[in-house]
Amino acid sequence: ARAQEREMDRGAFIPSDTAQRTTLSVALDRYAEEVFPSLCGGGKFLRSNLERLRESLGALSLAALDASHISRFRDQCLKIGLAPQTVKHALGLLSCVLKTASIDWGIHLPRGLPTTLVRKPKLPNGRDRRLKSGEEEKLLKAARAYGGELMDIVSFALETAMRREEIAEMRWEHVNLKQRVVLLPDTKIKEPRRVPLSPRALTILKARRRDLGPVWAMRPDSITHAFGRVRTRAKLEDLHFHDLRHEATSRFFEKGLNMMEVAAITGHKTLEMLKRYTHLKAEDLAARLADS
Repeated sequence: ARAQEREMDRGAFIPSDTAQRTTLSVALDRYAEEVFPSLCGGGKFLRSNLERLRESLGALSLAALDASHISRFRDQCLKIGLAPQTVKHALGLLSCVLKTASIDWGIHLPRGLPTTLVRKPKLPNGRDRRLKSGEEEKLLKAARAYGGELMDIVSFALETAMRREEIAEMRWEHVNLKQRVVLLPDTKIKEPRRVPLSPRALTILKARRRDLGPVWAMRPDSITHAFGRVRTRAKLEDLHFHDLRHEATSRFFEKGLNMMEVAAITGHKTLEMLKRYTHLKAEDLAARLADS
């Protein structure tokens, strides 16, 4: 009490009663209401992590929240099988909420920013699964037998390196067949992107051509479930739909595109991020060396 009185005498005392009255759940809701709308896609990629934070830590006040609580949250998430990258994103969201509370909302955090004292989970090496000889044909054959639009979606993913959500949310209003590009207004990195269409991708879209509305009827989860069944029918091991993005990105490099050109197509912001999706086949590089 005497220490606080001395701080008050010097004009250096900062009350923390607001932080004591504000739970993390309230802060998360306010962040979602005020900040999410300004994010590309309305923060849709963050909402699942927001719910995880609310469920585990929401009852704590901002004044009580410390590094030990956050470390336990991290460990619990990893224990139930969440990917390290997902947990890292959750911790990043929590840090953004606390920074916003302190800087923009004027809520003094007596413990400072506790997320800075928590180790981030170690990320595994990026997957290097690429299609082997004959696997693309098996996959497309099984997708054709499955029916619907899955075969076209798989082929389109291999031609554009677009993410599952980006493909599922395509709209005809954003497709320009004359210029051979598709606009993605909402992306994972929160920035719009224009993706060039290869001749094969263009043919797929022309066969489905409409003027308005969604390009595809399948939603992201439906694509994942259908792809899993098709993969099983084709007897392909350890192949995820997202691996098609890996494959397409690597093919861009093998066609001779440079780093900046590939990044413009895929939307990767840094070389390090792009490298995680790029696994060139040594035998193909050897053939190019022999031809040069």
